[in-house]
Amino acid sequence: MALSSAVRETKKEHTMSWAQDSPIIRSLLDTDFYKFTMGQLVFRSYSDTEVTFSLVNRSKAPLSSVIPEEELRRELDRIRTLRFTNSELHYLRGTNEYCERMFGEDYLEFLRNLELPPYDLWQNGDGYHLNFRGLWPTVMFWEVPALAVVNELYFRNQIKAKSRFERDTIYAKGIQKLLEKIRTIRNYPDISFSDFGTRRRFGFGWQDYVVGSLREELPRQFRGTSNVYLAMKHGLLPMGTSAHELPMVIAARYFSDEGNRGLPDSEVLKKAQDEVLNGWYGLYGNGLSIALTDTFGSDFFFRTAPASVARDWKGTRQDSGDPFEYGEKAIAWYKAHGVNPAEKVIVFSDQLTVGLARDLHLRFRGRIGQTFGIGTNLTNDLCLEPVSMVIKAAQANGRSTVKLSDNLAKAMGEPNEVERYKHAAGYVNTVNIPCIS
Repeated sequence: MALSSAVRETKKEHTMSWAQDSPIIRSLLDTDFYKFTMGQLVFRSYSDTEVTFSLVNRSKAPLSSVIPEEELRRELDRIRTLRFTNSELHYLRGTNEYCERMFGEDYLEFLRNLELPPYDLWQNGDGYHLNFRGLWPTVMFWEVPALAVVNELYFRNQIKAKSRFERDTIYAKGIQKLLEKIRTIRNYPDISFSDFGTRRRFGFGWQDYVVGSLREELPRQFRGTSNVYLAMKHGLLPMGTSAHELPMVIAARYFSDEGNRGLPDSEVLKKAQDEVLNGWYGLYGNGLSIALTDTFGSDFFFRTAPASVARDWKGTRQDSGDPFEYGEKAIAWYKAHGVNPAEKVIVFSDQLTVGLARDLHLRFRGRIGQTFGIGTNLTNDLCLEPVSMVIKAAQANGRSTVKLSDNLAKAMGEPNEVERYKHAAGYVNTVNIPCIS
């Protein structure tokens, strides 16, 4: 089987993506869709919240030994010059696949004037400290493009000394792996999946090639991409709902609010979680009703979330821990609320490979609906080792945020605050799986 015409269409972009003077981020739409859906809620309800987003290199890759600081600054400075164009805003205005007129004119006008704030960058040994500070509605737009920049520079600098033949070999291996994935997925026609790989991609050109190929080769199974620019370019559905950022920041706000002093920490945590759920459903209704459960541990969510979430929401997203165990817990949760799990869906999105997606599909088909958001294994599976990095909201109004996760390797926050949240959430999980993506 030969891959599609996307090879020819993106050949030029591949060449551009490795040119040392070519901008990595060329559009503010080159980001994940959930930045816009979350962003509207943040803009309308939390516009006065001061946040700090910080880079965390979970794999300890020697970033500053590979990426010259001047190159990183150049790319970040270029992003600060970008603005949304009229055609890009027109695309967002017409995005109504999930609910009518998703983005209001007030939010679109905010985006029209969006300018990303300054950043703080300095070297620390063979790593980088990279922070973004300011008001939440604006600062949050740094996360995805900054991660994409760090990743692409990391791989550019690894291969820039290689010959053209050696670079072509890297792409050839990636194409062969992609071909094998397509063959596997085609054997299971009930599997549906999406590209979630913008943040840790090998490069823009490669993600563009992968998305274009999947659209042509698996048109009935490939649902879309989280990358808004590529969704617009390829006529695909922009995929995504919300991320850990919302409950992390809102919980930190609650713990810093004097009005909550005297309340048990567990009650404060539930209050923050309920505010996220109610605010989200109030804004988007059933159309985007996929609940992310693991910010403070999925056990806490399943124990404390309102029954209306089990009854009225489409489903949940699994993003850490053992996905098979999670599926069983979700099924039990629905049954406990008198809901038929087969009418709900789990979006599996944690370090997925095509093989793992297949195994999850075989385990849960007929029992609960599933779809898959595959990231690094789609957009950075060539022959160089991916880097596990995140940029997360580290502080809100001067207070440490916390993410517990269902995998202790993904936990974030100041140690004393992490312990406080664990106690509040009744967190007893001991899963500690190394992060590979």
